[in-house]
Amino acid sequence: MAVLDVQVVATDHAVWTGEAKSIRGRTKEGDIGILPGHTPVLAVLVEGELVIEPVEGPALTATVSGGFFSVDSDKVTVVADDADLTNGT
Repeated sequence: MAVLDVQVVATDHAVWTGEAKSIRGRTKEGDIGILPGHTPVLAVLVEGELVIEPVEGPALTATVSGGFFSVDSDKVTVVADDADLTNGT
């Protein structure tokens, strides 16, 4: 099973790192959903929710207040101005 290698960081702390089945968030161009095999993309995040579906366990939701969203070769990096998990551990 193909998975995404996800890293979510804020400017001053790490938020979440792990393997995920999917991740979705809001960019300046609209909502975006990423699954394994997605084409490379670099997008500007806007304020909203980032939802991560980890390989194991329930979905995680983080509130972000802007930043960047990068996808390349099943590696997803989210660098947010500010971000905190609103559920999950």
